[in-house]
Amino acid sequence: MSEELKKEIIDNRRELHKRAEIGFDLPETRAYVAKKLREYGYEPVELGGGITCTVGAGEKTILLRADMDALPMKEESGLDYACETGNCHSCGHDCHTAMLLGAAKALKEMEGELKGTVKFMFQPAEELLGGAAAMIEAGLLENPKVDAAFGLHVAAGLEDSYSGTVRCTHGTMNRSGDAIKVTVTGRDAHGSTPERGIDAISIAARIVLALEELVAKEIPSKEDSVVLVGKIAGGTTCNSVAGNAVLEISVRTEGHEERAFLKRRVKEIAQGIAAVYRGSAEVEYQYGMPPLVNHEDMMNEFIGYMNEFLPEGSVREVPGQGGCEDFTMVCERVPAIFLMLGAGDKGSGYEYSMHHPSMRVDENALPVGTEVYVNCAVRWLEEH
Repeated sequence: MSEELKKEIIDNRRELHKRAEIGFDLPETRAYVAKKLREYGYEPVELGGGITCTVGAGEKTILLRADMDALPMKEESGLDYACETGNCHSCGHDCHTAMLLGAAKALKEMEGELKGTVKFMFQPAEELLGGAAAMIEAGLLENPKVDAAFGLHVAAGLEDSYSGTVRCTHGTMNRSGDAIKVTVTGRDAHGSTPERGIDAISIAARIVLALEELVAKEIPSKEDSVVLVGKIAGGTTCNSVAGNAVLEISVRTEGHEERAFLKRRVKEIAQGIAAVYRGSAEVEYQYGMPPLVNHEDMMNEFIGYMNEFLPEGSVREVPGQGGCEDFTMVCERVPAIFLMLGAGDKGSGYEYSMHHPSMRVDENALPVGTEVYVNCAVRWLEEH
């Protein structure tokens, strides 16, 4: 890769980093990405809150994805180009966007050599788990029809997130993630006459204990699942029986069947316990994301491609991880894989990981990500 393109990637990353925006509200980010794409010779189109465009020609189409949104937290990295808006690119989406912009520039310069079409997905609102779905609903996977898709995410602050290495996972890479709200309704009463009330806090406490038993007793020990009551609130005063309480629950697991089972059991447990103690429980599924499962044949192909152009030992096969990711919505519809790019390990001084306000990345890894985007897209089009 030329030093000129490496500088362009890093410069773009820093400009995006300064203007961190959240969710679908990305006016400056979208404007910057569209401006750079026009400079590279594209005609970018806004779609579903994000941006798309294509390079090359032909029916075979591979989609390359980067997310653009940040997190609503104050940055504490101490970098010269730190964001001062109160938001923070502490999940690396500025890196993803910069790497894909670099790939767009490189692929445009070799457009005549492409054996098909590359489509770009610059996505909003990954942190809300809504941006991929919005772009798909707006027609992202059509015109031209997408045959395969590929996404890349940086990793920093881990023991083994060595800069410039690519972490590959067979099968389930990211767990499902569901947010469930349970509203327990009892009956208010004065603390001196508890028999006149129905204690929603007491019911909620029993639900919490029962949910802790759920994973321990009803899920096989080999399955990696979590049921977490992360928030609970109820009552009005210390000397009255609470007529209501609210629990907010996170459910994560590796498989579709396990996900459906856990969601059903959360509802059954909450409503069953509430009924036993003369109350009621309303269960709301607020949002959710299935597990991200990498396409096995495509993963093997891409590992082969990367071993052709990356230094020996750069491609590493690792287990899946606990977080959820809305690129899942693409993986559910077309053959797709998602890879992690090491961008600084703890031993090299990158001690903070994703979603920490002090997270930093080794920018020397970013050109590697661009090379992966470019070379794997070119090789896939050659082979299909």
